[in-house]
Amino acid sequence: MANRRKSSRAKEKESNWQERVIQIRRVSKVVKGGKKLSFRAIVVVGNERGQVGVGVGKASDVIGAVRKGVADGKKQLIDVPLTKSNSIPHPSNGTAVGAKVMMRPAAPGTGVIAGGAVRTVLELAGVRNILAKQLGSNNPLNNARAAIDALDSLRTFSEVAQERGIPVEKLYA
Repeated sequence: MANRRKSSRAKEKESNWQERVIQIRRVSKVVKGGKKLSFRAIVVVGNERGQVGVGVGKASDVIGAVRKGVADGKKQLIDVPLTKSNSIPHPSNGTAVGAKVMMRPAAPGTGVIAGGAVRTVLELAGVRNILAKQLGSNNPLNNARAAIDALDSLRTFSEVAQERGIPVEKLYA
């Protein structure tokens, strides 16, 4: 029994999810007695090894909103294919509402060249070398969702070869 507890603790440490709050905003709803104030938290959750998600939580207190945002982010997780140099395999574009994000792979040592919410999403996904640009909207939620859309559309050479039903070597020919 003690071994089971130890192994579950080891798994919890192994997964070590990181959470970063992008934005906390006070929102209000007009009700019969006046205005009801609550908080909206936008949270990015990732393990820096190819998994990342963006969540939104609303509650009457900040801590509750962040907790709900983390839970929502873990439900929205995507897997990101990373290269040996911790970059992305090919250029990608993502959109969400009015926000557009353009991403390009970069050489080792370049670092994460991105701004705002996109930078947070990329860092928590485990990407270390990338060039990214936000176009259109500067809304943090839509930019984070556009970054997730761009990362979700990435495919590896082996996935493409498998879809086409040909060996990987034929892709280069």
